[in-house]
Amino acid sequence: MIGDFSLGQKIILWVIPLLFAITVHETAHGWIASKCGDPTAKSLGRLTLNPLKHIDPIGTIIVPAILFFLGGFVFGWAKPVPITWQNLKNPRRDMALVAVAGPMANLVMALLWVGIAKIAMAINNTPFIYMAQIGISINLVLMLLNLIPIPPLDGSRVVASFLSPAMAYQFNKLEVYGFLILVLLLASGILARILGPVLQGLLSVFFRFFGV
Repeated sequence: MIGDFSLGQKIILWVIPLLFAITVHETAHGWIASKCGDPTAKSLGRLTLNPLKHIDPIGTIIVPAILFFLGGFVFGWAKPVPITWQNLKNPRRDMALVAVAGPMANLVMALLWVGIAKIAMAINNTPFIYMAQIGISINLVLMLLNLIPIPPLDGSRVVASFLSPAMAYQFNKLEVYGFLILVLLLASGILARILGPVLQGLLSVFFRFFGV
């Protein structure tokens, strides 16, 4: 069980999947943006899988560390990849594509961790089995969290692409309050009640259907 590992081992088991999850998420945003005509991320060296280029001191280190030691579920975020929407070929459509690329990358990562879990189970490597299970969980949490339609989360960019320019502008003004809204939803337990059943359903599918 995860409790059988030392503190140092537990940290490694959580840190590696978390770093990969947030790095691939942000890189996916930048990659799709480049395909849609915006080279900003590439020109700034952010179109890379190097975690050091994406680390946010608060979201990548402090928040995950606090959640880890409090015993809650660990998640975090990276520095947002810069996107210059004026460079996009079709800004309204392409911003939605760029936004959804992050959560979809996390879904792909969860599936890749399934493959790693299968290999680890075949060779009876317990640490990698648990790391893979953590990787699946973290990526599914990040996918669901980012699909919430609260600016500046990815789900809000998708919603804004379906609104009129005037309505989208007013909607995006909520971004300055986005973090506070998320904290209140988390602290009140509302976020857990909303995402909890969906997350448990997805985890059940992954762990039972894929046998990990």
